[in-house]
Amino acid sequence: MALKSPITTLIEIAEKEVDDAAKLLGKAIRAHEDTEKKLSLLQQYRDDYAQRLQDGATKGLSAAQYTNFLSFLGKLDAAIEGQKQVVMDAQHRIIMAKTEWQSTEKKRLSYNTLQNRAHNLMQKKEAKRDQKQTDEMAARALFYKR
Repeated sequence: MALKSPITTLIEIAEKEVDDAAKLLGKAIRAHEDTEKKLSLLQQYRDDYAQRLQDGATKGLSAAQYTNFLSFLGKLDAAIEGQKQVVMDAQHRIIMAKTEWQSTEKKRLSYNTLQNRAHNLMQKKEAKRDQKQTDEMAARALFYKR
């Protein structure tokens, strides 16, 4: 079993953090979509109820019925405003989750860059050592040929 370098361990940790952050971002996006659907349903229900008020008004409503319609429309408007705030909060959570994901991804990429630099440096050293050995063997061969 080969020993892992510290940078490899850091990359593995960073990859897990990126995965976790991506999952949270996905969850935030789905939650936002759900809040928007609920807002859309509330607005549709409010529009339908307002249409029922219009229809009832043309047919004739009692004062109590009219008051009940207006009261319920007021409650729907309040619910819509509350849901708009929920949507805005969900949007904020997406922004926060996206920022976190970008931060963890940046860290992971920087670790990968460090690993690549170290790998390239090691390859250059190996190539230099191989060239030195080749040069020494050629010099010996030339020396013993004489």
